[in-house]
Amino acid sequence: MEEENLTQNNRVPSPEPPSDASDITTNGSQLRHRERRTSSSQRRLAKYGSTHEPPKDDAVFYPQDDKHSFFAKGRDIESVYTTHKYTEEEKKTLATFESMDYLPSHSEVYKHWLRRQPKRQDWDRWIMMGLIGFSVGFLGFLLHQLIDLVSETKWEKARDFVADDKMLEAWGWCLGYSLIFVVAGSASVVFLRPSAGGSGIPELIGFLNGAVVRHIFNVKTLVIKFFSAMCVVGAGMPVGPEGPMIHLGSLVGAGLSQFKSDTLKVRLPFFERFRNSEDRRNFISAGAAAGVASAFGAPVGGLLFSMEEVSSFWNMRLSWQIFFCSMVSTFTTDLFNSAFKGFKYQGKFGLFRSDQYILFQVTEGLDVNLLAFIPAAILGVIGGILGAMFTFINLKIARGRKRLLSNIKNQGLQKCVRLLEPNIIMIIFATVSVFLPAAFSCTKISCVPGGSPEDRPYCVDMDASNPLQMYNCPKGISFTEGNTTWTNKSFNEIATLLFVSGERGIHHLFSRNTHLEFGYASLFTVLPIYFLMACWAAGTSISSGLVVPMLYIGGLYGRIVGRGMVDLFGVHTSDAGYWSWMDPGAFALIGAASFFGGVSRLTMSLTVIMMEITNDIQFLLPIMVGIMVAKWVGDFVTHPLYHALLELKCIPFLNTEPVVVHEGRDVLNLDLYGAKDVMTPDPVVLHVHEPVQKIARYLLDTTYGGFPVVKKAKNGELVFHGLITRLELTVLLMHEEAFDPPPEDEDVVEQEVTCVDYEALTLDKLSDPARTQERLQQYLDEDRYARLYVNLHPYTNQSAVSIRACFSLNRTYIIFRTLGLRHMTVIDEQNHVMGIITRKDLMGFSLEERLSTVIEQERARERGAEVEMTLTVA
Repeated sequence: MEEENLTQNNRVPSPEPPSDASDITTNGSQLRHRERRTSSSQRRLAKYGSTHEPPKDDAVFYPQDDKHSFFAKGRDIESVYTTHKYTEEEKKTLATFESMDYLPSHSEVYKHWLRRQPKRQDWDRWIMMGLIGFSVGFLGFLLHQLIDLVSETKWEKARDFVADDKMLEAWGWCLGYSLIFVVAGSASVVFLRPSAGGSGIPELIGFLNGAVVRHIFNVKTLVIKFFSAMCVVGAGMPVGPEGPMIHLGSLVGAGLSQFKSDTLKVRLPFFERFRNSEDRRNFISAGAAAGVASAFGAPVGGLLFSMEEVSSFWNMRLSWQIFFCSMVSTFTTDLFNSAFKGFKYQGKFGLFRSDQYILFQVTEGLDVNLLAFIPAAILGVIGGILGAMFTFINLKIARGRKRLLSNIKNQGLQKCVRLLEPNIIMIIFATVSVFLPAAFSCTKISCVPGGSPEDRPYCVDMDASNPLQMYNCPKGISFTEGNTTWTNKSFNEIATLLFVSGERGIHHLFSRNTHLEFGYASLFTVLPIYFLMACWAAGTSISSGLVVPMLYIGGLYGRIVGRGMVDLFGVHTSDAGYWSWMDPGAFALIGAASFFGGVSRLTMSLTVIMMEITNDIQFLLPIMVGIMVAKWVGDFVTHPLYHALLELKCIPFLNTEPVVVHEGRDVLNLDLYGAKDVMTPDPVVLHVHEPVQKIARYLLDTTYGGFPVVKKAKNGELVFHGLITRLELTVLLMHEEAFDPPPEDEDVVEQEVTCVDYEALTLDKLSDPARTQERLQQYLDEDRYARLYVNLHPYTNQSAVSIRACFSLNRTYIIFRTLGLRHMTVIDEQNHVMGIITRKDLMGFSLEERLSTVIEQERARERGAEVEMTLTVA
C-alpha cells in the first residue's frame, strides 16, 4: 500500500526515508517503510504530521547514484523503449512521494456538500478561465518588460565602452552589472525558495500526472520565480524566460481558482465549488497553457502544449476552456506590449504590431521546393543526436552536482556552493561575450546577389530594426534615398551573436536574404560555447528555461548547413524562383525546430509554436519533417529531457503506455498478465464501524495512505464497500463528536451526515501536528476509546475503483492512469478484498521486477512438470 504524509497536497514536504525503519522493502511494488511505533517515529509525527522526516528544502537534493558506469544502459543513456533503472537509494526516495486522486472522494459528506452548492453552470468556469488568462498575460507582460529593461541597459552601456575602445571597462561593466542580478536571482532561490529553481516543468508534469511535489504551488514560489527569472535572463545568462512563465501560469491557475491562500491567510467566499481536486488541476493545466501563450504569443501552441506534454487528463470541454484562457492571455500580453517598451508609453495602445506579438517574425517568405526536404531530414538527424547529447550531458552535470553537494555536510557551505555556481557561469559567459569578438576580424556587408564589397560598395541595410553589432569595427557611411537606407558599414559576426541578448541573436540567425552574414568560423566557434554554457546553466539554482537556448543552438547548426548549401550551389535570393528556398535563415529555422524536438520530443505543439512565433507558414512541412526525424532519432538514445529530469528527481510518473522488457530483450504483452501479478496482497482493511483505538493504532503503526473499507453482506461475509484515506481518518479522530457507542447492528451503515463536513476533510495540511500526536497517543492509552466507535460509512469513497484479480494488467494500467487514481482495490469473485495497487506498483521498473518473478515461477513450474513427467515415463 502506498506511503503518504498526513496531507493532501504539496504544502507539506514529501518525506525522506526514515533512518530507523525496521523494514525497508524496495522490491517492485513493495516500496514502503513499515515502522513500529517508537519514540522517534512519534517525534516525527509531532513535528511534521507524519511518521516520516521530510527532506531538506533543496531543489537539487537527489539520492546517491550508487555504482554505475558513465554510460550505463537504463540510466542517462536509455531509449524510450527502455525502462529507467533506479538505484536502491533512489527507490527509497521514490517511495516517499505522495499521490492523489484526480476526482474527489465520492462519499456521503461530499454529496451533501454538493447539494449545498449553487446549480452547476458553466458561466463561472468561463469567468475563472478569463481571470487566469488575463492574470497570466499581464504577468508575462511585466516579466518581458523588466527583462528587456535590464538587458538593454547592460548592452547599451557596454557598446559605448567598446566603441571608445575601452575593453576592460566594457568587461568590468558587463561582469559587475550581470553579477549583481545573478547573485540576487540565485540567492533568492537558494535561501528563500529552492523549489523555484529551474523551469518547474518537470515538477508540474509530475503533479498533473498525480504525484504531490512540495511547494511548487505557493505564493512565495511565484514571487521568487518571477524575480529570479527577471534577474538572470536580463543579466544575460544563456537561459530563457519561457519555462518559468509556464510554471508561473500554473501557479496563477492553482491560486486564483481557489480564491484562498494558506500563506497569506486569505480565504474569500467566492468560487467555492472549485475547491476540489478535479477543478484545481484543470485550472492548473489552463494556467500552464496560458503561460505558453503569453511567453510565445502562441494561443494554439499553448493549448496543444498543455494537452501533449503537461496534462495527463483531458476532455473536449476542457479543450475549449483552455483555448479561451490561452487566447485571453495572448491578447493581454500583446495589448500591453503594443503600448509600452521598457515601461515607456509609445502612444499606440491597441495597435498590435507584428514585430511585437510575433516573437521571431520572418519578414521574407520563401517558396518551398521538394528538394528542401532532404536537408530538412538531415537537420532532423543532427537535432536528434545533439538533442540527446544535450540531455545526456545535462543529466551528468546534475548527477555530478548532486554528488558534490552530498559530500558537503555543512548546510551553509552547501548553499554557498549552489550560489557560487551560476555566478561562475556568468563570469565565463560575460568574459567570452566581451573578449571573444576581438579575436575575429570585421566583416564587410556583402550585397545579395553576389559581388564583392569592392564591386558593390553600398548595400541595402536589411537590419535597421535589429542592427548588426559593429563592436569596434569602422562605422562606415549610411545614407537614405527615399525609403531605402544604403550603407557600407562592417560588423563583427561573433559580437552579433554573443554581444546581444539570446532573442536578438535568434533574430539574426532566422533573418532571410542574409546568406553571407555569418561564416563557418563564427558559427562553429559560438556553437560549442553556447551549447555547453546552456547545458550547464540549465540545472543551477536559478529560475530559468531552455527554449531560447534550444532555438539558438538549433539556429546555429541550421545556419551552418544553410551556409554549406550556399557555398555548394550559390546565392539564390527570394526572387530566384525554383532555388529561393536555399536560404541559411530558413535552414536556421528548421534547425531550431529540430533541436527543440530532439530535446523535448514534442511534435504537434512544437510545430504550431514554431509557426506562431515566426509567421512562416510556407516552411510548415519542412519543419514538421525536421521535428519528426529529430524525435525518432532522439528516442533511440535518451528519454525526453523533462521525463529524464522526473526520473532524476525520483518523482513517480506513469507514461501514456508502459514499456516492460524481460531480461533486456523481450517486450512483455501486459494483456497476458493480471492485476494479481502486481498487487500488494492482504492490505490492512477497516470495517464500517471501527473502534477509535484501533484506528489510532493503524495511524501510528503504519504509513499507508489509504485503507479499503469492508462491510457485512447478507450472507455474513465481509465484502468491499469503499476506501478511505489516511488524512480523512486523522481528521475524523480529531472530532470526538463523531465517536459513538458500540453499534447495535453492525450491518446498519446509514447515518445522517452531521458530524464532520466535507470542508474539514479536505484540509491542505494538519494545523497542529503536535496536538494530533497527543490525541492519537491518548486514544491508545485510555481504555474507554476501545469501546467508542466511528461510523466510516459517510466518509468512505463509495466510488473507489475495484477490479477482479484476473483483470488484464494492460487495462488496469489504462484505467489507473486515465482516471488519475491513487489506489485501486483488487477483489475476487465474491467481492472480497485481495490486494491493492498504487501508482508505484505500475511504474515500469516495478512491473518488470514483479512480472520477472511471475515468469520465473511459471518456468519453475514447467520444469517441475517436465521432471515429474520424465519420472512417470521412467
